[in-house]
Amino acid sequence: MTETTEKPDVIFETSWEVCNKVGGIYAVLSTKAKTLQNDFKDKVIFIGPDIWSKENPCPFFKESKTVLQEWRKQAVFPLGMEVRVGRWDIPGRPIVILVDYKALFTYKDELYTQMWNKFCVDSLHAYGDYDESCMFAYGAALVIESIYLDYYNDGKSRVVAHFNEWTTGMGLLYLKSHMPSIATVFTTHATSIGRSICGNNKPLYDYLGGYNGDQMAGELNMQSKHSLEKAAAWNADSFTTVSEVTAKECAQLLGRRPLVTPNGFEQTFVPAKKDYQSKRDAARQKMLQVARALTGVDFADDSTFIVATAGRNEFRNKGYDVFIDAMNTIRNTYHNDGKKVLAFMFVPAWVDEPRRDLAAAMGEGKCTRLENSMITHTLHNYSQDAIYGKINYLGMHYSVDNHFTIIYVPCYLNGDDGIFNMPYYDLLPGLDCTVFASYYEPWGYTPLESIAFGVPTVTTDLAGFGQWVLDSFENGFAACGVKVLHRNDSNYNDVVSQIASNVLALIGEKGKAADNIRNAAAATSKQAQWKQFIAYYYEAYSEALQNRESQGLNI
Repeated sequence: MTETTEKPDVIFETSWEVCNKVGGIYAVLSTKAKTLQNDFKDKVIFIGPDIWSKENPCPFFKESKTVLQEWRKQAVFPLGMEVRVGRWDIPGRPIVILVDYKALFTYKDELYTQMWNKFCVDSLHAYGDYDESCMFAYGAALVIESIYLDYYNDGKSRVVAHFNEWTTGMGLLYLKSHMPSIATVFTTHATSIGRSICGNNKPLYDYLGGYNGDQMAGELNMQSKHSLEKAAAWNADSFTTVSEVTAKECAQLLGRRPLVTPNGFEQTFVPAKKDYQSKRDAARQKMLQVARALTGVDFADDSTFIVATAGRNEFRNKGYDVFIDAMNTIRNTYHNDGKKVLAFMFVPAWVDEPRRDLAAAMGEGKCTRLENSMITHTLHNYSQDAIYGKINYLGMHYSVDNHFTIIYVPCYLNGDDGIFNMPYYDLLPGLDCTVFASYYEPWGYTPLESIAFGVPTVTTDLAGFGQWVLDSFENGFAACGVKVLHRNDSNYNDVVSQIASNVLALIGEKGKAADNIRNAAAATSKQAQWKQFIAYYYEAYSEALQNRESQGLNI
């Protein structure tokens, strides 16, 4: 922080993904926590939803009887609302409060009426996860209010409350109304209406200047989420997003230009150099074991090139359609030079259970092709699953000469999926290449994670991470371990072709050249650590505090 940057005395950070691993926001917060904890020494407090039970305990939360003990003794909440206090079991081990918000549904109508009268938030069209998100956000705001009144209501303390995504917007607006002395930051990691436009197969980029956010919210039945997000963006003391790509989207669809706060990564998640090769070997053996038992193909470690994609299950937005078509191009054009190509899609879906026949084959060491040999877990909805359907439609589930194999892994890789039983980060070092052909990707944690583990990646300039690479490095595997492809609303087939040719080029790299590419990828990731990027967030905190002061409020 510079001399002109105002430093908070305490930071509250609220997200649905605190201690709740859903997607990229979990990666943002869990990796950022160590840097914040180092700088603020238990003066950063994360708040997440208590959606856990004795039968299904949170694997990331360690409850404590001593953390914030005095506050807990006297804290008073609406009838039935309860909290648990402890530490988030990640590097830095920050303080975390989990909010059991279910009792707050009693106050839902009253809260929604207040938010309509004060901020024009339209909750009448709410559906899906809207109510649950708002009740959690309300509960988080009550926690922040209570701690503030107990410890920081002295007219001098500088308090920042940071809310992530529309799912926490109701909490920000509650503090704006009831505790205006608390400076607020709102971060949208992807606008709800922008994501919906893309998810409905409408062209976002060619026509961005012609879209009206409010109009599109009505057309796409997104009025409640959009109005909440827009109100939070407009009323926050500092409004941020994660990339220039999404900043343009926010300006057009929400009507306010945000600060750009790019996402960093924490190297403590990466194996130490002395352990890297053993981790890579273990990951490869596991993936090859699964592939052998599932397909009956005898994959050998030194003659198999493993490529993968991964992320949230958004078929078009994450570019899974492009990935499958690119892999099909490789399948149809690759002439075996002694290597087999093994492609994985690590994309959680509506999974039923791990395949019992696959688990049994792995346990017995069998290498016989199983029926439906392109998927590792059973699904509830085979006929509706876009990834499964496209792979089958293209006939990719069977290859006559076995030079190419694609495998769909439709579950979260948390270490207990029943087949791999290894977390995603433990499998990642075993890959030779990753592809993230994003159409809608505000930042892009998956390609950044990939290069942090020394795995070269292909991504697009529609991802914030891709734009950062283009702004910071020479584009290409040899230069930075990353190949960024230009993507727009009309060059789908060209992107498919370029992905295929770039993956084929990597297959041809051997020995020292391949090692140099992996080293270049790892070196690039070190320029995107939180120690470089945290300054952008500190700028946002300072802006929030200064905006509070400019309104004549004591903080």
